[in-house]
Amino acid sequence: MSLMAQSPNLQAPANAYRPHLSPALMQATPLVVDRALGCRLFDKDGNAYLDFTSGIGVTSTGHCHPRVVEAAQRQVGRLIHGQYGVVMHQPMLDLIDRLGGLMPDGLNAFFFANSGAEAVESAVRLARNYTRRQNIIVFQGSFHGRTFGSAALTTSGARFRSAQSGALPPGVVVAPFPTPFRYGWDQETAERFCIRELDHIFATLTAPADTAAIIVEPVQGEAGYQPGSRAFFAALRERADKHGIVLIADEVQAGVGRTGRFWAGEHFDMQPDIVVFAKGIASGFPLSGIAAREEIMAAALPGSQGGTFSGNVVACAAALATLDVIAEEGLIENAAQRGAQLRAGLEATAARHKAIGDVRGLGLMQASEFVTPDGAPAPHLAKAVLKAALDRNMIILVCGPYGHIVRMIPPLVISADEVQEALDIWNAAVDEALEAQ
Repeated sequence: MSLMAQSPNLQAPANAYRPHLSPALMQATPLVVDRALGCRLFDKDGNAYLDFTSGIGVTSTGHCHPRVVEAAQRQVGRLIHGQYGVVMHQPMLDLIDRLGGLMPDGLNAFFFANSGAEAVESAVRLARNYTRRQNIIVFQGSFHGRTFGSAALTTSGARFRSAQSGALPPGVVVAPFPTPFRYGWDQETAERFCIRELDHIFATLTAPADTAAIIVEPVQGEAGYQPGSRAFFAALRERADKHGIVLIADEVQAGVGRTGRFWAGEHFDMQPDIVVFAKGIASGFPLSGIAAREEIMAAALPGSQGGTFSGNVVACAAALATLDVIAEEGLIENAAQRGAQLRAGLEATAARHKAIGDVRGLGLMQASEFVTPDGAPAPHLAKAVLKAALDRNMIILVCGPYGHIVRMIPPLVISADEVQEALDIWNAAVDEALEAQ
């Protein structure tokens, strides 16, 4: 059930349009936004809301950063659509050069698309082309998209895999991901278990000779902002090398500076064969892509990659401006510093409330997991906190299979004062929501 349906005291000016929108679209708030700037959204009445969603991790440089706006406006006056299967355009060529210097070693061949799911499917198809194998290993809690193909790779919620849609594409095998809080173990024990189970999967479900790729999020997104670990990713790399399996890093939500490194995998010395990127790369313009080793990209079947709007010239211009802002304004460093400030504040709140069972994440990608006294997921508490925060003009989101985890993903331009403002609201919202239970 959406927050709108649970919050009768909130006026919902968008309700008149609900019959004309798909009922499958679950909105977190009833707000109709008129404009935005930096870390603030403004409704039609001019009320300001502190945005700790970034459009689900998209507006990396904040809303309407002047340099991104200027780059997009300038490009619109020159060329809006130069379909890159027909003609080349300079912003995309420049973007390839820029991204080439930011990718893990050896990843210097690119394909651009529009959405994260589209890029994920492109990566998987490429891995199958390269290895001439079928099977793909994903991990419990994974989110790789909602399209028919990417839904088969997604395990963060049963709603993404509903049987009502028909049988999903075959060849996907699910392995456990090291989630210490969920298992009730320490990090090392969780790692050992997951690595051992992966080897068992190779022996029982998908032989290495049948396995095309392992796709993994360095920090799981929809599952609840669970980071992986150096030992776990090293084990994946070792097995990929041993068996000729392609290792794909899905950096759609965690990449582009979000975690205090440009790629989240850098925290763990992760060395993938393909990186999938989207969301924060263009500050709100639809752009995604994959970067792969040249020999892997060369295996793509003719015509297997493309798309009418892929690599749009305006989105590429916005991406170049985004990379400029991230570098020149020190946003990766800011994400690390403000992330540490946010984490400390969230942990202090959790220390006062047993209902917050765990706080985790990296950089400006932080989550608080709400539980009942016996440790079960508590989605009613998470939703109550969301409402209490919205009443105080702060927007946050839930995630996790039960909707019991509150995630915070503010723009990378967030200031220390804004983080403190958010923590003050968070403390008040949590206190109110939990005291009412």
